[in-house]
Formats: sequence, structure tokens, C-alpha cells
Amino acid sequence: MGYTNERKEFIGMTPLRKRMIEELQLRNLSPQTARIYLKAVERFARHFHASPERLGPEQIREYLLYLINQRKVSANSLQVHRAALHFLYVKTLKQPWFDDQIARAKRIPRLPDVIDAPAVADLLNRTANLLHWTIIATLYATALRLDELLHLQVGDIDSPKMVIHVREGKGRVPRDIALSPMLLQRLRIYCRQYKPRQWLFPSHQLANQPMDQRTVRYLCRKAGQRVGLKQRIHPHLFRHACATRMLEAGADLRTIQPSAGPRRYPHYRPLPPCFGTHDSGDSKPIRCAPTLPPR
Repeated sequence: MGYTNERKEFIGMTPLRKRMIEELQLRNLSPQTARIYLKAVERFARHFHASPERLGPEQIREYLLYLINQRKVSANSLQVHRAALHFLYVKTLKQPWFDDQIARAKRIPRLPDVIDAPAVADLLNRTANLLHWTIIATLYATALRLDELLHLQVGDIDSPKMVIHVREGKGRVPRDIALSPMLLQRLRIYCRQYKPRQWLFPSHQLANQPMDQRTVRYLCRKAGQRVGLKQRIHPHLFRHACATRMLEAGADLRTIQPSAGPRRYPHYRPLPPCFGTHDSGDSKPIRCAPTLPPR
């Protein structure tokens, strides 16, 4: 439950917020997108202490400039805020002026952060908690996005077909990715000890709910700190690391991209196992995962 006040901001279940939620539901946008958009609009309303219905293009422009100059948000974050306000004014309030008067920020491409295989091996070898070890290993072995990982159910691990069923990927596009025998072995060890029933990685407080994203982000960050890495470790790093590992192993980009889940390639492509050895030529092979996870 939220709250409302005399200023009638976009806080609590106001009529405007209710209408925006309904428009999000009608368009079948993901719950995560809905949460992000609603939060962005709420921050916009709080900034001016007024309902967005009473605000217009000048206030939107002022707010976006505030995000750029004072909050120092990234280009991607700025685009998310603009998209949320675009949805509110165009789809919910039916205002036609938004695209003509609110400039769209140019998206600047950048290379993704990558963690190399020896560093992943160190992270796994220094992680004593079986649950934490299995989460990191699964992220690295499958290139799953965090939300995709947390919404895996026990039944999605299809050992007869050796695939993992991703029911709702980005854009709610389902896909299957290959399950390596080594990862299956480790998932079985995890399941024997933790006995998950519905969600593969359930919440500690609510067993009928998936684990919270903040929990996984925290355990990844702590794993990096244990190893002494200067690089900030977050779940998406392992997605990039898996793709890089596959490239180093000789996989073609056309194999990697569909498996990672772009919208235009929802069908199955086999993934080479990301666990194995890394040979840098003149150096000794480095094992990318412990022989057995911690018990």
C-alpha cells in the first residue's frame, strides 16, 4: 500500500496510476518493465510535487536535464526514464505532442564488461556456500539473464532432453538452451541438499516466490570481494563471460546469439559447455569450475 497526499502526486493507487497499470497490462508488458516504468513516473511526480497530469513538455525537459546534469545518469538510464514518461503521456494520457517536443537521447554503444575464465574459477573456488556456488555456476554455464535464472522452475531442467526451458525470456520470448552434463551433475547435488519444490532458486522468506534479484546481486558482489577483484561483480558479467568463453572455444556468433535469446531468434541452438579448461597457450590449463561444489 502506498499513500496519497494533498498534492495528488503519482503515489499510492491514484486514478492515474491505476489507469497506467491497466494500460501496461493490456499491452502484456512484463512485470519488471511495469515496475520500472511506474517507479520512473513516481520519481518524476515527486520531483515536481505534482500529478503528471498537470505537467507538460517543459517539465519533462527540465527533469531529463536534471537527470543528466545533476544525477549523472547513464544514457541507458535516461532512455528508460524517457520511455516511461512516453508511455504515460502517449499511451495513458493520449497526449500527441511527446515525440515532437521531447528529444530522444542518442544511444552510445559500448563494449560490455567481461570477467575472464581464471577469475570465474577463483570466484567458484572461493565460494563455500552451495547455493551461492550453484547460482554463479549456472549464470556462467548458461548465459542466462538474472530474471531468467530466477524464474527457472525445477521442471524446466529437462535432463532427458538435456535442455533448460526458459519460459519467459526477454520480451517474454521462450527458448531452450543446452544443458551440459557437468552443470546437470552440480544441479542434482544442489537439489539433493536444498530440495526446491517449485522455483529452482526460491526466496528464503517465501518458498512460493523466486529469490529476490537483490540477493543474487549481493552474493555476486561479495564473491568478487572475497577474491579481491577490483572489478565490480554483478550477475550480467557471467552472461558476457559465457559468450566470450564460447568465442574462444571456436563457436560462431550465429550460434551464440540465438542461444543468448535475441527476440528474432527464439528457437533452439546448442550451447557448447562453458565449464572446462582454458588454455592460454604457454600457460597451464586452468579449470573453470571445481571438481565438486562445496557441500
